[in-house]
Amino acid sequence: MRARRTPLVHYLVALVLGLMGGAGISELGMSTRTDLMGVPWLVSVLLFLLGAAILIMAFQVHRYAKGDRKEMDLRFAVNVLIMSKALGVACAALLGWYGSQALISMGHADAPYYTRVMQECLVASLVCLIDVVAGAVGEWLCQLPPDDGPENPERRKSSRRPMADATDTADRAKIKANSSKRPG
Repeated sequence: MRARRTPLVHYLVALVLGLMGGAGISELGMSTRTDLMGVPWLVSVLLFLLGAAILIMAFQVHRYAKGDRKEMDLRFAVNVLIMSKALGVACAALLGWYGSQALISMGHADAPYYTRVMQECLVASLVCLIDVVAGAVGEWLCQLPPDDGPENPERRKSSRRPMADATDTADRAKIKANSSKRPG
């Protein structure tokens, strides 16, 4: 089994869905006059730390793939790859979510509430953009070179038999003899 890179379209779909969700929440918050917009500062800090941690772990997997590191639990490498993919796609959706809230808040920038929401969402959008890049880079860093497993191209070439063995030759001779005995 081969892990494939996350297609760019997945990031774009997540971004568009996030934009639609964030715009919907913003409109709902404005129409009902409830506090649904914005993001706590702690969320931006935690998202940034999460992206940095996944990038550091992905660098360790890359060191193992290059041979600079002798041992690594392969489950760790797979988990880091999965986390990198999830970070990239989830932060693309959050980028759309917070970005749309920031854009909608710009229209009401004269009100202190919307100014605060706009600042929070712009910072969160920047952190999410950094995390999308960190997820894509982490995914690239987690690429392992082919080993001696069944996916190795050299092993595939050597697994083909250059000559038929004795049983194949005997079977072919029987089939040929039986076909020549048939009345024509």
